[in-house]
Amino acid sequence: MSNSYPLPTSVQQLGQTRFTSLYPDQDVDENIAKLLSLSDFAWHCLQSQPALRTWLLDETECANRVVESPLSNSDLSELDDSAAMAKLRLYREKYWLKVAYLDLCCANPIADSIAYISELANQLIDSANQWAFAQVAKVSGTPVDADGNAIPMLVLGMGKLGGRELNYSSDIDLIFSYPRDVATQGGRRSVEAQVFYTKVAQKLIMALNQTTVNGQVFRVDMRLRPFGESGPLVMSFHAMEDYYQEQGREWERYAMLKGRLIGTENRYWSEFYELLRPFVYRRYIDFSVIESLRKMKHMIAQELRRKRLTNNIKLGAGGIREVEFVVQALQMVRGGREANLQTQSLLLALKELVNNQVMTSTEAQLLKQNYLELRRVEQYLQIFADKQTQTLPDDELNQQRLCYLLNKADFSHCLAAIEQVMAEVHNEFEQVIGFESESADLCESEYISAWEMTDVSLMCEPNHDWQAALEDFKARLTKAKIGTRGRDILDKLMPLLLKQLTVAKASGEAFNMISQVLNKIISRTAYLELLYENPGALNQLVALCCHSKWIGEHISRYPILLDELIDPQVLYKPTPLSAYKDEIRQYFLRIEHGDLELQMEALRQFKQTHQLRIAAADATGVLSVMKVSDHLTALAEAIVEQAVNIAWHACVERFGRPANTSDQEKGFAVIAYGKTGGFEVGYDSDLDLVFVHNHDGSSYTDGDKSIDSRQFYLKLAQRLMHLFNTRTASGILYELDTRLRPEGASGLLAINLESYYHYQQTQAWTWEHQALVRSRMIYGQVSLHERFTAIRKDVLCQARDTEKLKKEVIEMREKMRTHLAKGNDELFDLKQDRGGITDIEFITQYLVLNNAMQHPELTTWSDNVRILADAARLGCITEQIQQELVEAYITYRSRYHVMSLDQQGRCAPRAELTQHVALVSNAWQQVFIANSNNT
Repeated sequence: MSNSYPLPTSVQQLGQTRFTSLYPDQDVDENIAKLLSLSDFAWHCLQSQPALRTWLLDETECANRVVESPLSNSDLSELDDSAAMAKLRLYREKYWLKVAYLDLCCANPIADSIAYISELANQLIDSANQWAFAQVAKVSGTPVDADGNAIPMLVLGMGKLGGRELNYSSDIDLIFSYPRDVATQGGRRSVEAQVFYTKVAQKLIMALNQTTVNGQVFRVDMRLRPFGESGPLVMSFHAMEDYYQEQGREWERYAMLKGRLIGTENRYWSEFYELLRPFVYRRYIDFSVIESLRKMKHMIAQELRRKRLTNNIKLGAGGIREVEFVVQALQMVRGGREANLQTQSLLLALKELVNNQVMTSTEAQLLKQNYLELRRVEQYLQIFADKQTQTLPDDELNQQRLCYLLNKADFSHCLAAIEQVMAEVHNEFEQVIGFESESADLCESEYISAWEMTDVSLMCEPNHDWQAALEDFKARLTKAKIGTRGRDILDKLMPLLLKQLTVAKASGEAFNMISQVLNKIISRTAYLELLYENPGALNQLVALCCHSKWIGEHISRYPILLDELIDPQVLYKPTPLSAYKDEIRQYFLRIEHGDLELQMEALRQFKQTHQLRIAAADATGVLSVMKVSDHLTALAEAIVEQAVNIAWHACVERFGRPANTSDQEKGFAVIAYGKTGGFEVGYDSDLDLVFVHNHDGSSYTDGDKSIDSRQFYLKLAQRLMHLFNTRTASGILYELDTRLRPEGASGLLAINLESYYHYQQTQAWTWEHQALVRSRMIYGQVSLHERFTAIRKDVLCQARDTEKLKKEVIEMREKMRTHLAKGNDELFDLKQDRGGITDIEFITQYLVLNNAMQHPELTTWSDNVRILADAARLGCITEQIQQELVEAYITYRSRYHVMSLDQQGRCAPRAELTQHVALVSNAWQQVFIANSNNT
C-alpha cells in the first residue's frame, strides 16, 4: 500500500519486535511485520497459529474468495461439542486474520472485505445450524414432510449480516423459524416440533456464542425475535405470520427489511419471504415510515446522550446509521410498489433508487462513497483488537495506526476528514428524514444585550431578582470547561432563556433553579444544543422550574431527563397505572441480562424519567394528590418486580433454582408496609419491605454450586438490597427499609412465610400489628398472595383487650410525638403534631385491631381512606367523624405534597389549619377517651 506518511517509528518497532518473537531465526517480512504492528488481534492469531504466515503470503490465497465449510469433512452427528466448537473458532480466527491482512497490508476495497466477511459468517452459521440439527436429531429423531424429507430450521440473519455488510467484529442478530408443526420420527422418543427446534436453536447459539479456550465465533443476539427476550426462541411459520400481522411494530418493519435467510436455499425459503413481505412492504406508497424513522433517529440521539457517546461514526450525526436510514426509508416508502427496491443490500438499493429516479446518480454516488469511507474507518477500528467499536480512538497507538491507514499527517487531519464525510451524510439525511424542528426566532436585542452585558436592567421588563443569579452564573462560566462550540450555543441559548423567563414571570428562585440545571450541563454541548434546537423543551424547563423546586433539583441532578422535555404530550401524560410493569419489561429488552451495572443504571433512569412525568402532571394540576400517590406507588411496584427478576436471574445463574420453582413462580414474595402498603408513595419515599418465601431448609437448588433453599432466598434478598441501596452515578434507586421484618434488624432478611405467621401470632408487639394494617403483598405468585392475605386477616382479627390496646397505641403515639414532632406555636407539623396525619393513621389502625374480630371486612384494604369508609359503614365510628378525618387527611397530604415539590419541609402555618387540627383532635378524644367507659 503506497502511503505519503510512514508508520511512526514506535509502531514499526512494535511490529518488528512481535515478528522476531514469533519467528526468531527468520528475516523480518515487511508485510507480516506491518500487520503485527497495526493489529493486536493479528498478533494473538499468529501467536496461536504461527504457520498461517505462509498461507497469508500466498498470493493465490489472497485472491481467493471461495468459502469452504469449517465442518465439511465431518460426520456431523458424531462430532462432539468441544470438537465442533474448536473447528468453528479456529476457522473464524484463520479467515478473520486473512481479512485483516487484506485490509491493512493490501488495501483491499472495503466493499469486497465486508461482502467476504458476510459470506464467511454465512458459512459458519449454516455449518453450526446443520451440526446442531444433526446432534438433536440423533437423540430425538427428525421432523419430516410427507415425502420423508427432513424439515430444516430456518435461520434469518438481521441487520448488516442480512445485508451482506457485516462488521469485522460484529455480533449477529438472528431469528429462528420452522415451517411445519410436525413431531419427530426415528429417535429414542418422539418430541413435538417446538421442543425439537428449540433444542436445535439452543445448540446453535451455544456453538457460536459460547467462549472457549479458542475464543468465540460470534456474540449472538436474539432480542429482535417476536416478543423479544420474553418470546419463544423459535416459532413456526404460522405463529410468526400471526405475530407480525397482529402485533408487529414499526421498528420491526425497519429491522425486517434487512432480514435474509442463511444457508443453502430450500423449498421453504420462498414461502417464508412471502409471509413476511406484506408486513415489511405496503402495497401503497407509505410515507408514514418517514415519521417512524424520524422518531427512531431521535431515540438513537437520546441513547448517545444517555451513554455519553462522542466521536461515534455509526450512531452520531452523519454516521453510518444515517446512511442506512436514508436508503431504507426510501425502500420502505416505495418498496411495496417497486419490487426492485426489495433488497437487503444497501449498495444494491442505492443503485435501484437511481434506476427508479428516486435519487440522482450524483446523490447516490456521494452517499455510497461516504458510506464506504465510514465503513473503512470502522473496519480499521475493529481490526485493531477485534472489538466491536465505532468510536474514534483516544489512545496514541490506535490514533497513529488510524492516521497511517487513512494516509493523514496527524489525528487532527483524520478528524477533519471524517467530520467532512459525516457532514455530507447528515445533510442528505436532513433532506430525506429531517426533524422539522422549530426554528428559533431571532431573539430581541434587549435579551442579547442583557446576556452580553450581564445586566437585566437592559430588558424592557426587568426582574431585578435575577441580577445576582445572572452574575453568579456568568462568574461560574469563567471556571467551567466549555469549548468554543459550547460557548457559541450558550450565547444563542441564554437570550432565548431570558425571554422565556420574562414571559413566564419567573421568580429569582426559579432563575436560580434553571441556572443550577445549566451549570450541571455546561460542559456537555449536546444538552445545550437540545435546549437551543428545541424551543418547546426550553419552555417546559422554565415552566416546570417555576412550578416546582423539586422538579428543578431533579433535572439538575439527572440532566439526562432533559430529553423528556421535548414532547409535552408524553411529558404531561404519565403512563397508565396498569402499564408500568409492561413498560419496564419493554425498557429492559435492550439490556443484556449479565450487565449488572447497566441494569442498575436502567432501573434508576426508568424511575427518574417516570417520576418527572408524574411530577410534571402533578405540578400543573393534571393529577390530583391521590392519583399522584397511585402513580408513584405503581411505579415503585413495577421497579420492585423488575429488580426481583434481575436478582433472581443472577442467583439462579450462580446457584441454580430452588425445587419446584420457575421464572413465573419463584417461591418468593415482597410485602410492602407503610406508604407503599397504603398506596401513598411520595417523591422521596423510602420503601418499607419484608421478603418472604415458601421453602424450608431441607430442599436445595439444582445448580453446580448448590445451596439450601433458605440460603438461596437470603442471597436473593441481599442482591435486591444491593440493587436498591447502592449509590451509582444516578444515585440510589430507593432507600429500602426492612426493619419491620420479624425480629427487626437482627432477624433474617428473607423468612419463610409460615415462620412469619408464627412470629405475628406469638411474638409481635402491638405496634407491629398496627404496621400490619397498612401492609399488602406487592410481588409474588398467586398462592403466596392468597396465603399472606389469609395470614394478615387472621392476625388482625385476633381477640384483643380494648383497654390494653388503647393504652399501648396511645403510649406509642406519645413516644413518636416526643421524638419526631417539629412544630411550634406558629408552625404545624403536618405529620407528627397533635391532630396531624399520624394521629389519623393511629385512629385507623386502632379501629381495625379493635373491631376486626367482629367485622373481618375491616381487613380488606390497607389504605386509610377506604378503611375509614368501612369503619363508618360498620358502625365503628360515626359518618361525621369519618368525613372529618378523611377531609383532614386529604388536605394534609395535599399540602404536604405541594410543600415537597417546593422542598419546604412538612411544617405549615398553624393558623391556616386550625379547623382540621381541632376536628382530628376531637376525633382522637371520641375514639380513645370519651368511649373508654363504654368499651
